[in-house]
Order: sequence, then C-alpha cells, then structure tokens
Amino acid sequence: MKRTPTEIKLQQTSRILQVSFEDETFKLPCEYLRVHSPSAEVQGHGPGQEVLQKSKEKVNIVAIEPVGHYAVRLIFDDSHNTGLYSWELLYDLGINARQHWQRYLQRLEAASHLRVSQDSDKYLVWVKGLNQQINFKNKTIDLDNG
Repeated sequence: MKRTPTEIKLQQTSRILQVSFEDETFKLPCEYLRVHSPSAEVQGHGPGQEVLQKSKEKVNIVAIEPVGHYAVRLIFDDSHNTGLYSWELLYDLGINARQHWQRYLQRLEAASHLRVSQDSDKYLVWVKGLNQQINFKNKTIDLDNG
C-alpha cells in the first residue's frame, strides 16, 4: 500500500520532524534523519560504500522543500541538502526507527566513536503501546505515545 503523509511538521527547537500518515504519526529526530539520508554522500553509490556519519547530534533542519508529489528535500544546518526523502522512505524510517537506530549505534561503536545522547533519543526507543520510563546512561527518559 502506497502511503502519503497527511502532515509534515518541523519542531525546530526540539529538532524533531513530525511526519503523520493516515494511521501513524512519527517523531523523527533531525540527527536520525541526517545520518540515514538517502543521498549518495551518505549511502554511497552501491552496497558496502556507505559513509558512517559522526557527530551529528546537534544537527537541525533549516528548510523543507517539496519534490513533486512523492518526496521532500531536507536541508540541514550542516549544509547537507542532497537527500530526497520519499514518502516510502519516511514511513520506513518511522515504522522501523528502533531497528535502524540500533544498527547506527552499533556502527558508531564498531568505529570507536562516542556519541552524546540527546533528549530526542526517546523517540527512537519508543515501543507502541507502552507508557513507561527507562534509564539510559544514568538519565531517566519518559517514553510516551506521542
């Protein structure tokens, strides 16, 4: 089933892009979107050519440009602007956020890169249907359904 967002809303202060579809709403941190950019700069030109993105914890989106009726171009404050985020990709990044994020963190760890945790991390460990708190790096994080 082809999904099209019903709303895309940037919360610049909290560095969150809220993407709503008919039956789901995802809060996607700017860092998460930046490190998973579909651009060749990030993904490479073929399998195994991916470039690990480091130190993007504070990156923000400064503009969103529509691309036809199928995608948006996200322009980040670190000058990255070459990724086209299709509706299908945005849905995948939302519905599979936990798995994508865990793989990214494992790649950082394998590269011996220390990432500074952010408040927005809670949106990447959220499990549908739970309303609880977790302790992450000596910090209590509230998990919510919104």
